[in-house]
Parts: sequence; C-alpha cells; structure tokens
Amino acid sequence: MNLKIFHYHIKNFTLKLINPSWRLSCLGTVLSICLLLSGCQGTSLNQEGVIHLTLWQSINPPANRDVFENLVNKFNQTHPDIQVESVFIGQPQLPKILTAVVGNVPPDILAFDPQNTGQFAELGAIQPLDAWLENLPLKSEIIPNLWDELRLNGHIWSIPLYTANLGIFYRPKLFQAAGITETPQTWEELRQVAKKLTIDRNGDGKPEQYGILLPLGKEEWTVFSWFPFLLSAGGEVVKDNKPNLTNQAAINALQFWQDLIKDGSATLSPPERGYEEDAFMSGRVAMQITGPWTYIMKSKVDYQMFPMPANVERSTVTATGVLYLMKTTQAKEQAALKFLEYVLSEEFQKEWSMGTGFLPVNIKATASAAYQQFISQQPVLKVFADQMSTAGSRPIIAGYSRLSDSLGRAIEATLLGESPAKALKTAQERLEIIWEQ
Repeated sequence: MNLKIFHYHIKNFTLKLINPSWRLSCLGTVLSICLLLSGCQGTSLNQEGVIHLTLWQSINPPANRDVFENLVNKFNQTHPDIQVESVFIGQPQLPKILTAVVGNVPPDILAFDPQNTGQFAELGAIQPLDAWLENLPLKSEIIPNLWDELRLNGHIWSIPLYTANLGIFYRPKLFQAAGITETPQTWEELRQVAKKLTIDRNGDGKPEQYGILLPLGKEEWTVFSWFPFLLSAGGEVVKDNKPNLTNQAAINALQFWQDLIKDGSATLSPPERGYEEDAFMSGRVAMQITGPWTYIMKSKVDYQMFPMPANVERSTVTATGVLYLMKTTQAKEQAALKFLEYVLSEEFQKEWSMGTGFLPVNIKATASAAYQQFISQQPVLKVFADQMSTAGSRPIIAGYSRLSDSLGRAIEATLLGESPAKALKTAQERLEIIWEQ
C-alpha cells in the first residue's frame, strides 16, 4: 500500500474523531469492524483442503439479499473446495471497508458501487482483472458497454453483479385526463407534457397536481437523476481525469431542469429524499425519474414508463453494482475468481434478475426463454433492457465523491434559482483547488 495515501486516510479519520458526534459514529464502526474481522479470522479453523472466502455485501431490500444468499449457497454446494461466506454490512459501509483495508484485513470479495473504484485502486486494495478476463470465454456474453463503466487508467477493476438504468414512470390515467396520447420523445416535448399535467384546480395559484418531480439536494441521488440529461446533451463532467463542469452541455442540461421549475410544472422533493415516491403514488405528480427497483412496480397504482427523452442524442445512465477482487493471497484470489465467473454466468444472472427485477448483465440470460417469459409479464422491464444500448455511466475516478458533492451543490443551487453557469463555475473552482492539493 502507498504509505502516503495510508497516512492521508488515517489523518482524515483522526481529525473526524475530534467531532463528538463523529466519535460515537466511529466507535460503532470500529466495534462493527471488530465483529466482522473476528468472524473472518474464525474461518481459518475450518477443515483442511477447503478455501474459505468472505464476501461483504450491503444488498437491500432483504428479499433481494435472500436471492443472493440462495445463489451463494448453490455455488458452495457445487464447489466443495471453496466456501463463500456472505456477510451483510450495514451503514456506514465505506468507513468499514476503508478501516479493513488500511488494517490489512479486507474481505476476499466486495460487492459495492463502481464509483469507488478510483479510491480503492489508489489505496492498492483491489486487483485488476484484465488478464483473467482475456482468457474468460464468458466475457463475450456480457453487455459490452458495461466494461467501459468499469475501466479506469487502462484496467478493468471489477465485474458487474447487476445493472439497471433510469427512465420516467408516469400515471396513464393522468395523461388520459390531460388529453395526452403520446409519451414525450424529446426534452421540449417533455416540457410541454409537464405543463399540461400541472393543474391548479381551485385557482389559488398552487397546483394540486404537478407534471414531474425533481430531486432537491446535493447528495448522489440528485446527481444520478440529472446524469441522463447531461449525457443526452452530449456533456461530461470529467476530462483527462480532472473535473470539467463548465462545458456548454452541462449548462444546457441544468438549464432544462431550471426551466421546468420556472414553468411551474415541476415540484421539488423534500431535501435529500428525491427517491421517495409518495407524491407519485398519490397522484400529486404525474411523472417521476427512477429505475426498475422502484416500489411503484409492486404497487396497485396505474403506471407505465417511457425512455429518457432525447436532446442531442438519446441516453440514460446505468445503475450498476459490482464485485471487486480484493488483494489477499494468491490462493484466495484464484478461488475468488471462480466465484466471479459464476456470478457472470447465464445461470446466476437469470435467477438473480428474475428474483430482484434488476437487468441481467449476461446477454444469454436476457435472451433465455425463461427470462423472456418473465419480462413479457412485466413489459416495463423490456423498456429498461432496450435502453441499455444507449446507457452511459458516472465517473469512477479517485475523488469522485468530492466531484459528486460539488456537482450536487451546483444542481441544488440551480433548482433554487441560481444561474446554471454561475453554479457550475463555483463548483469547478472549488474542485480545482481540491485537485491541486
């Protein structure tokens, strides 16, 4: 591990301990780590000839976790010489992971978000997978553009566990009542439809029904929800591994969100709760940006979904979960690669996707008779599957969390009235100072 990076993380951790509220939080984290690590150490007492692997995951809701656990058990039954123990880690996840890494007691496999790839690679915590993938026949069965999301500095650092993307859910009955017969295909059409769906029934100047919900806040959900508009405008937020927020496409994408607010046809979510669906379910908003994991699909309300409307091009953003091969020992790493191969297989992906609603990352799993029958009963999933060919991704560079925070602040400021160009300029200047340091 790079000692300079190690000391940097330890220094930050120590400084945060000065804050009393953080001291209590960290105490809980350390105790949790001790319990997790004691569990890992206990596996060394098992029978000889069997390699025991620990996999940390934070899969929710519990029903999805059960599907995963069943699939892990299937692997264990067919690989008596390799036994994988799946360990659920609660919040906060990242401090636990970093504590284990800097303490040189990481899990063998980690299920997490690809946006942390740069940080993990910088710490020397994960192994690149290029050489292994080159000799893996299964690689050709994986959705091609997913590899772009997992590649950084010329290396692929993880494999996709699942994927999905964002679209716009809508209430067909509200569309029908407003005389709307076709779903919007472009930004301008979305804007006009949102206006028609905004209704002030009692004339008090406060609509009882809005066209669309936009997420207020500076955290990742806001950035994630805005990303399809950035990509559709042909924009980017990283160039040559550095922040690039002030490009015209980013300004245009942010201006579009502000236009919806100025039109009065969009309402803002409560702060940092843009993922909540109460307003959609009650009919207070007619459209909401979300993905196939949504509770809407399990509810009894009328709903349909359409792809993200286009500006310069049609695009959406992926919601991908990944598995990292952690740096441990050669024997454990080789055993862990067999589990990673199993996760990419048609068998795993078919059962996982049908059990959770996420999209398969394996093309053969998607084309299988069983999965095709499954999505024929849930046509919304087919729309998400068809969108995958146009899906882009968020960056995975080291420092993404700082970039996301600054970008989130710019989006929030714009939704509250600041000009997009000014908000993005402020965010860019803040990030340049951080990058120089």
